[in-house]
Parts: sequence; C-alpha cells; structure tokens
Amino acid sequence: MYRQVFVLAVFAAFQCGFPASCARNLNYRPIIGILAQENLEDDPHAQGSSYIAASYVKHLESAGARVVPIHINHTEEEYEKLFNAINGLLLPGGNVDIEKSQFTRAAKVFYELAIKANDASDYFPIWGTCQGFQQLTVLTSNKNLLTLTDTKAVALPLTFSPGAQNSRLFKKFPKDVLQSLSDENITSNFHNWSLSMQNYSSNAKLKRFYRVLTTNTDGKKEFISTMEAYRYPFYAVQWHPEKSPFEWIEKAGMVHTLSAIKATFYTAHFFVSEAMKNHHRFYSQSEEEKALIYNFQPVFKGLNSIFLQNYYFD
Repeated sequence: MYRQVFVLAVFAAFQCGFPASCARNLNYRPIIGILAQENLEDDPHAQGSSYIAASYVKHLESAGARVVPIHINHTEEEYEKLFNAINGLLLPGGNVDIEKSQFTRAAKVFYELAIKANDASDYFPIWGTCQGFQQLTVLTSNKNLLTLTDTKAVALPLTFSPGAQNSRLFKKFPKDVLQSLSDENITSNFHNWSLSMQNYSSNAKLKRFYRVLTTNTDGKKEFISTMEAYRYPFYAVQWHPEKSPFEWIEKAGMVHTLSAIKATFYTAHFFVSEAMKNHHRFYSQSEEEKALIYNFQPVFKGLNSIFLQNYYFD
C-alpha cells in the first residue's frame, strides 16, 4: 500500500509542475533529514560518534515537520535510499572540517542527489545554517573560500540586498518581521569564518548559483549572511534562527526577544513549506517509524552548554 501511494505521489508531483501549481498537492506530513556530525572533542556528554543539537529538531517540528537523523557512517547506497524517503535536508551548524569530515562526505552525496532530483523536476529543498551555509559554498565552488571575521557571539541586524524582500525566502514574511530583521540586533552569529562579498564576487560558480539576500559586516569585512540559489530550492543563513527559542546559555549573541522568536518561526515555516512540495515517501510505515528521531532520547547538557540538548548516535 505504501509503495502504491509513493508512486502515485511522485507521479502527481511530476504532473503538476513544481512549485507553484502544486498547492493542491502539498505533502502535509513532511519529513526532513538533519545531518549528524562528528562529536566535539571537548564534549563531556558525548556518546557514540556523532550528534545533532536538539534545537534544530525543535525548530523544524515547531513548523509542522518531523525529523529523521542522517548518520555519518552510512554507505552511499543507504543515503540514496533515505534521500528518496525524505522531503528535505537541513545542514546544521557545528565545528567540523568542511572539506574532509564524514559530515562533508554525506553532505556531498545528498547535495548531488538534490541537484539531480531538481533537474528532473523532483523538488527537493536544502537548508544550511552557519556551518551548513559554509558547507554549501564548498560543495558549489569546490573550494574553501571562507575568510576569518570577528563574528563569534554577536547579534546583528540584516542588511537586505536590493529586491531581497521579494525573494522566495523572504517574500511571505510579514512586514514587521522584515523590519525587525533589518533594524534590530536579533540574528545570532556564532562563527569565526564567513564568505566575504569579495570572495563571492570573484568566484564565477558561486555568483551564478547563489543570489545574495542579506549581508553583514564585522566592522572590517562585508560578508554574506543569507542567500538562496537561483535555480534550486537551496537556502543558507550564516546566522542561527533556531537559537532564540531553543537555546538558553547566557552569552553575548543570544537573543530571546519577541521579534527574534517571531523571525525564527517564519524561517522554520518557510523551509517546512518548501519540504511540503516534495512527495518522497518511505516504502512502509514500519521503515518510517524506525527512521524517525523519536527513537532517540536527547541528552540534557546543562544551562551553560552552547547546546542545551543533543541527540547522540553510534
């Protein structure tokens, strides 16, 4: 039965032509994969070999999605099977080598599968946050073009590029949310590395692939803080929308204002609505149940941890 529904859903997706004309055929049970990454060396709570910060899971769940953890030690064949069962991919923030890590190896497989799928009219969105943003730049350009910036633990307003408020990502944000993002220090930045406008502008692959939506500056260098792909449903933010409602360490750069939390909701809502345009399905209910993150228990790491809770995986 599940196999028949899966085939019919894919057929309907191809028939309606993504994305606009599929409104009547949205998938209201979206499942988004979040890619795990190697444990931090100084994590005293670490179990197994990899983790996902629970705030990313809550972020997606708050907008109506379910989550499947993507393990970093699986084969390409296993990744391809999972790709055909999930409706989108989130590449989270963290601290791994974005050229040589197992995180990067898995991200590359899913990135290439997503390119191929979208080229075949199989709408598959990807979202990158912080490290995920950086990973996407490496996957697209085949180079590490990041540069050091003074952006560790600081909240900033966004500088919108001309026309950015009419972009796919921002066009349905309420005007008051866009105003808050533009005027208030509500985007949390926790990164040492950024993609400078200079490096973006000098790389033909990145310029052809991504549209710059917002920028920021550390006082010396202008860097890209939000971007979306021109031809693909790929989105990336250098800031952390998931932190405002779900992380509670008392530290510079953390913002819990109503406007920050409202902006968080609209970023989650946008990406989940993108995932609803995809009609991949697990072949059976039992496979779906085994894959969901509900099978794992998050570990409380304490109020002084940068991540309040983590999921750990073998």
